[in-house]
Amino acid sequence: MARLVLLCGLPGSGKTTVARELAAELGAIRFCPDEWMSALELDLFDEPIRARIESVQWSLAQELLQRGVSVVIEWGVWARSERDTVRERARELGVPVELHYLDVPLDVLWERVRARNDSGPPGTAIISYENLVDWSEHLFEPPTAEEQALFDPPSSRP
Repeated sequence: MARLVLLCGLPGSGKTTVARELAAELGAIRFCPDEWMSALELDLFDEPIRARIESVQWSLAQELLQRGVSVVIEWGVWARSERDTVRERARELGVPVELHYLDVPLDVLWERVRARNDSGPPGTAIISYENLVDWSEHLFEPPTAEEQALFDPPSSRP
């Protein structure tokens, strides 16, 4: 049976690593907006473009789910309202929905992001420590235990 798996976390939390593992384990299709934006040589910080790509990915994801194909989404789903919308729509499609919250301390996020900044190919978006702090304090809404209980148990390890 198809499943929708959402990866929730800030940059450096390990979303891509976990998403790749889960996609392989589940035989799922993985959607990563950063990869699409990089392939199209778009600015990773262009939020309107990112929103349009995520919208296209979500349309494709819904079609795949309806056809019985599992999907792993690694948008980060920072807002509770976004997680609610996606979960409710997937339930309308009759598929279980998992949430894998990657709760990583800020100092570890920074070490990973800094290493990525230093080793990335030319043109790679640079994330600053200030970006991480701002996002974690003002934009990211960690899922509460109450919210996590609204999702189905993982079919695989997080």
